[in-house]
Amino acid sequence: MNIIEQIASERVRITEEKLLSDNWYVLKRYTFNYLGNNGKWTTQQREAYDRGNGATILLHNPQTDTVILTRQFRLPTFVNGNETGLLIEACAGLLDDEHPDDAIRREMEEETGFRIESVQKVMEAYMSPGSVTEKLFFYIAEYSADTQRNAGGGIEEEEIEILELPVAEAMAMIKQGEIQDGKTIMLLQHLRLRQLS
Repeated sequence: MNIIEQIASERVRITEEKLLSDNWYVLKRYTFNYLGNNGKWTTQQREAYDRGNGATILLHNPQTDTVILTRQFRLPTFVNGNETGLLIEACAGLLDDEHPDDAIRREMEEETGFRIESVQKVMEAYMSPGSVTEKLFFYIAEYSADTQRNAGGGIEEEEIEILELPVAEAMAMIKQGEIQDGKTIMLLQHLRLRQLS
């Protein structure tokens, strides 16, 4: 622990942790004392939703300059104004106690049908740190027709459509509001910046 982490940990004292729900994932309310920059302690409450950490990957074919994305129904987007509830995304999933490298290889094959051993981690990010504990591990991998093993589409009740799009079209879809998923936008922007450097 470095000095900044030590100081930060000394400024927070959790006094109560209350389970509110564990129906799907875990929602807890925390009561804590926080030492502000003004030197005064305040008591605060926050709720945190714990669904575990996840990983996401953008598959890119440098020969054709295309990417593999998915489209599936996402209820939270539907109740927040997405008329169809369908969202275009980079392949992603929860770690389920696996190392992020292993988890993303598993998710990639389940969702997209591609089996690729060589994946490159490009970053880690908290996606909604005001209320969700989840950290995402971001990856990029190169694909080709030779790396596809099955049709993909997910498992159990998942209904995942596979999309292969030119990078230029995917970037235009961000601008037009057709791609609105944060992790996907981040990966596409990362790829574009890498191409331009």
